[in-house]
Amino acid sequence: MNRCAMKICVIAIGVLMILNMASPSFAQDPAKKLGRGLVNILTGWVELPKNIYETSAESSFLAGITVGLAKGLGMTVVRTGAGIFDAATFPFPLPEDYKPILEPEYVLEK
Repeated sequence: MNRCAMKICVIAIGVLMILNMASPSFAQDPAKKLGRGLVNILTGWVELPKNIYETSAESSFLAGITVGLAKGLGMTVVRTGAGIFDAATFPFPLPEDYKPILEPEYVLEK
């Protein structure tokens, strides 16, 4: 293989890698939406300790056990509810193109 062909191969592989990384993070089909819904139903409770910890780290321990607790309780309900919605409506492209209701899609994503 000559030098020019080698450069073209390297560029083509690089372009393919970039395009592969740029794929959308939302569910593109009903099965992924159902999976996301089930994961959020089962892990929605993780929002509680997550928000307590994050608020404590950002502010103080007192803020963590008060504000963080309140945020965690609210987000537990919201994340579990979003999971129930996704699981119940997985055959339908609601919202458009099976996009997630919440960002981040899963509780431990940033």
